[in-house]
Amino acid sequence: MGADASPFDYRALRENFRLTIPEDFNFAFDVVSERARNADRTALLAVASDGSVSRHSYSDIDRASDRLANVLLDLGVARGEKVFVMIPRIPAWHQVLLACMKTGAVAMPGTNLLTARDIEYRINRSGASIVIVTAAHVGKVEAVRDACPGVRHLIVVDAERDGWISMDQACAAAPPALDRSRLAPGRATDPILIYFTSGTTSQPKMVERDHAYGLAHTITMRYWMTLTEDDVHWTLTDTGWAKAAWGLVFPPLLAGAAVLLFDGDGFDPDEHLRIIQAHRVTTFCAPPTIYRVFAQMDISGYDLSSLRHCMGAGEPLNPQAMQAWKAATGCDVHDGYGQTETVNLVANFPGMDIRPGSMGRPVPGIDVDIIDDDGTVVADGTVGHIGVRLADPWPPGLFHGYFGDPAETATAFRNGWYYTGDTATRDADGYIWFVGRSDDIITSAGYRISPFEVESALIEHPAVLESAVVAKPDELRGEIVKAYVVLAGEHAASDDLVGEIQDFVKSVTAPYKYPREIEFRETLPKTISGKIRRVELRAEAAGAEPSRSP
Repeated sequence: MGADASPFDYRALRENFRLTIPEDFNFAFDVVSERARNADRTALLAVASDGSVSRHSYSDIDRASDRLANVLLDLGVARGEKVFVMIPRIPAWHQVLLACMKTGAVAMPGTNLLTARDIEYRINRSGASIVIVTAAHVGKVEAVRDACPGVRHLIVVDAERDGWISMDQACAAAPPALDRSRLAPGRATDPILIYFTSGTTSQPKMVERDHAYGLAHTITMRYWMTLTEDDVHWTLTDTGWAKAAWGLVFPPLLAGAAVLLFDGDGFDPDEHLRIIQAHRVTTFCAPPTIYRVFAQMDISGYDLSSLRHCMGAGEPLNPQAMQAWKAATGCDVHDGYGQTETVNLVANFPGMDIRPGSMGRPVPGIDVDIIDDDGTVVADGTVGHIGVRLADPWPPGLFHGYFGDPAETATAFRNGWYYTGDTATRDADGYIWFVGRSDDIITSAGYRISPFEVESALIEHPAVLESAVVAKPDELRGEIVKAYVVLAGEHAASDDLVGEIQDFVKSVTAPYKYPREIEFRETLPKTISGKIRRVELRAEAAGAEPSRSP
């Protein structure tokens, strides 16, 4: 790698990093209960969809989780027992997760968009025996109850239902403090969470996380999110994604920050900006799609002066959107990279030169590099796999394998590396530039094309609000590049605009990468966390009739 070009000593930052994880570490007791000693510090700032607000201190959530832990113990819930959880962005979600951590049960958060069939798969695949959901999801669970014979207790939040335990009533009758003598000794390696990763060619895989993972998010907290106990932090995410563990639990609670929870449906940009203004949010993390929407608005009328640090991840963010956000708030948007299987791996640190389009540089404590199929580090500028070098001690926050799936584990861990499944390049200064999922690379007439790179070029065009690029089967070339485009502002779809955008892409990146087909859409399919569902578009393109192709 080349010389260090950043204005701070990156090498010293990495060399001086230390993280010690005690063998008996328990995140709920050793972080939240300790924070609760300062009884008045706000842990959760809950904003309901009707605009009403409630504040919950660290001592509030500690006591609430103690009560639920007592309920679970009285029900005979054992260490390691799986608990399926489907709760929106309300304080009860934290209560359940912390209670599971205290008792040794393993919470399995699910997104609130899961169908009854999804719920059945997750319960039976994991062997979950406890179900905790809000009233909105009771019907889904009851629809598959008979197909889930391992379930022995059903618990409903904020409601009463026949055949269900009311969590509110049970907690009201439970002791307010947990007698830790009721608990067997625990270890930092005890599991506390299982997340189901999104499946593209197969059913979702299970990623198990432990207490040590929670403490390893010190890396995420310090180098990417820069959180302190003076912050009001807001991450836009559904509670079913691992992004919620990053943005709503481990880093902010480690820092002693206040976490903003907004229980609203959909995304109303005016409403979100007003929440930042009203609650003096200081650190903000959102999918780049959100910043692009803000860039299309006149946001000068909002007071966003409280913001001091902003983050984005998962999608390309065009320079114009970054510039518009900085002009309005004074904040750069710091890109970062990590997975359900890891903590933050690559980030744009405060004080480091931001190179638009780059994810940044590897974080201290973890050796990340770009490797080939054999585990050899590739040359600068060469596309390869993003890998985490395996070492003793184990890299902080790196999972140990897919739960109950040795074949997938063997694919991910080989040649002394963890293969993330993503590809990237590295420049001479060690900055890493995302290319795409390993199975997303488009091979057209012998050329290997990154959808991410084409999208990054597309969104520089003033007519493009957002885009998604996928491979479309082609008899002559094998595959061609197809782009789905949402137009910005007053721009109207036309064949002339197709040609203009194609020529623009040819001018800003290698000409062979331009999209041979462009299809205009009003919206793109997304997850609730704002990520574009390219798997859906790839399937559509594979069976679609040709669209505009000048």
